[in-house]
Amino acid sequence: MNLKSLTAAAALTLLIAGTAHAETQNFMAMLKGADEVPANTEKGTGMLMATLDTATKTFSYSVTFKDLTGPATAAHFHGPAAPGTNAGPTVPVPAPVMSPVKGTATLTDAQIADLQAGKWYFNLHTMAHGPGEIRGQITASK
Repeated sequence: MNLKSLTAAAALTLLIAGTAHAETQNFMAMLKGADEVPANTEKGTGMLMATLDTATKTFSYSVTFKDLTGPATAAHFHGPAAPGTNAGPTVPVPAPVMSPVKGTATLTDAQIADLQAGKWYFNLHTMAHGPGEIRGQITASK
């Protein structure tokens, strides 16, 4: 093999090795009032589906919801928090918040670690439920 071929082979090996560790991870959450803290008995429901590109740290999400007591006034990703506990917002969702909500965010390494550990939740706020009307803990999915 000549030097040009060796260089090309080395470059290809580095490219393959660099992308071998990148992956897309899937996440989901079922949103309901019973999971809010404090819980409520409102009939609103929702579903969050999300992906994380570990190479670019891009978090993409889609949220659908229905039957809230009124229009959503805000929505956020929160963490770190275990189920049944509250935490501050980590990633806000831009207004207006109407179903379906779609967006992307670039996460920090610390945010990724909390997300992967199941320490993030998503909730939607309304006028009737300022702290949150429906909520769901985000977990890894297939």
